[in-house]
Amino acid sequence: MQITELYQLYLQHPSIQTDTRKLQPGDIYWALKGPNFNGNLFAEKALEMGAAYAIVDEPVAANERIIVVEEGLSTLQALAKHHREQFQIPFIAITGSNGKTTTKELVATVLASHFITATTEGNLNNHIGVPLTLLKIKQGTEIAVIEMGANHQQEIAGYCVYTEPTHGIITNCGKAHLEGFGGVEGIRKGKGELFDYLRAHDGTVLRYADYDYLQEMSQGIEKTFDYGQTSGHVQGQVISSEPFLKVNITKGFATPTTIHTQLVGDYNLPNVLCAVAIGIYCKVPQEKIVAAIENYAPSNSRSQLMQLGSNQIILDAYNANPSSMKLAIENFARLSVSGKVLMLGGMMELGAESVAEHEAIAALIGQYDWDKVVLVGGDFSKIKHPYLYFSDSLAAKEWFLSQDFKNAYLLVKGSRSMQMEKIIQP
Repeated sequence: MQITELYQLYLQHPSIQTDTRKLQPGDIYWALKGPNFNGNLFAEKALEMGAAYAIVDEPVAANERIIVVEEGLSTLQALAKHHREQFQIPFIAITGSNGKTTTKELVATVLASHFITATTEGNLNNHIGVPLTLLKIKQGTEIAVIEMGANHQQEIAGYCVYTEPTHGIITNCGKAHLEGFGGVEGIRKGKGELFDYLRAHDGTVLRYADYDYLQEMSQGIEKTFDYGQTSGHVQGQVISSEPFLKVNITKGFATPTTIHTQLVGDYNLPNVLCAVAIGIYCKVPQEKIVAAIENYAPSNSRSQLMQLGSNQIILDAYNANPSSMKLAIENFARLSVSGKVLMLGGMMELGAESVAEHEAIAALIGQYDWDKVVLVGGDFSKIKHPYLYFSDSLAAKEWFLSQDFKNAYLLVKGSRSMQMEKIIQP
């Protein structure tokens, strides 16, 4: 079946589901395959559950509502591309090593205060999530904000083929997914594929002016809009972060304006400035920009400030890499509070650099005074350090519960696979 024919079916049933556990009557069930699963095996079940059609790439039972395509994932991506081509609106792509989901949320929140805005749900930012995000965009949408994650080169380039972004933001290029990208230069090359696409298609880049490497990576792109602390179309500085970040916008608004965020950590300054910049660039009224950012509260274990009894906890357990870990530790060290406890989980996907990067984190920890330090799992097990160590978050939880902390201040952070949030769960 041709993409145009599939698209007509999609228009009649504009909800695609790849998981029968989430299937609703009238959805199109799309069978995908991976190393440990085969969605084709659930096609008949999907129809029994009320799916309008099942798209498969292997022979299954004969049924006029089962449609066989050559390859499930590439066909899904082709359908997403065809759908995207029906829109003549800005498509803003966001990628980077750290902060891309928070930036995406802030940007989308600001734009949604003034425009009909579509955006990536959660962190559905991979080769499956991006096309599914595109296929959720409805007619009448005025701006789309698409998050793109990547752990190897040519991944962002592939997303650009069917997303066709008109605008792009790279939050930063830090030490994340070193194993897949092959080092820091490989990270810049991989993330820079977004700029490469925009350069070739007369797109616009929004850049954090304080990172010289972003200026270098965007050479040859004529349309740029910069934001930073002391240079750019939009400028702002941290007033305080005790613990919530307060930012003074000194350029871009009619008059200097203070934004009181619900974000923890001064490392969120570039994310806030990006949201302000996109708002100004898109002519969102100032009062809407400020209100949108001030009303945004992070969730899903991303720099959440939580109360547990008399204790304050910064839960930043969605992900971790050497760059984000360093920023979080340094920010925590600067807080003017007593009773600081560090509980840090191992960092993943660092390849040959992993042990050295864990050693560097341990050395950084040693530069400050803490009440207690707990390291959990990963390659923290392979280095020498003077701190408490547990093999997993459940073991660390047992220790945590035995301490009976009072009026303590804790930072809980680690890579997703470490599940550090379990330490503070009931």
